[in-house]
Amino acid sequence: MSSVAPHLLLIDRGGGGDLDEVMAVMGSAFDSSFGEAWTRAQCAGILPMAGVTLMVARRDGDAVGFSLARRTLDEAELLLIAVRPDHGRSRIGSALVQRFIADQKAAGAHHLHLEVRDGNPAVQLYRDHGFSVAGRRTSYYRGTNGERFDALTMTLTV
Repeated sequence: MSSVAPHLLLIDRGGGGDLDEVMAVMGSAFDSSFGEAWTRAQCAGILPMAGVTLMVARRDGDAVGFSLARRTLDEAELLLIAVRPDHGRSRIGSALVQRFIADQKAAGAHHLHLEVRDGNPAVQLYRDHGFSVAGRRTSYYRGTNGERFDALTMTLTV
């Protein structure tokens, strides 16, 4: 008889059937005042595209995080990553970033990039995994109150 360790984190490829859980994670993880979250239609629309990968992190069967990436030839972009706030500080974000890097490298990508709001705590997560700031998009994000926030573009060569 085999057993699974309690609270084991599993990260597996997701699809359209996971969108309800993905949207729930995104709704809880993204602060609505920054306008960073994607709509369900945006997520559903990109999933069938070539090179797009949704990874869902589950603990005890419940979705606790996800990442969405797109690869074209030797470049890959981390489009979205989110972890439920009640699972913060549990290294799920780190596991998702590590999985993104490993999967994209295995698929032949050598240039990885992402975009993140300046001031987002995730900037340090990305730095911890070797990404560095390559550029800035001034006033890229618009908050719900009209305030503008810069976006940082970050890159990693693998």
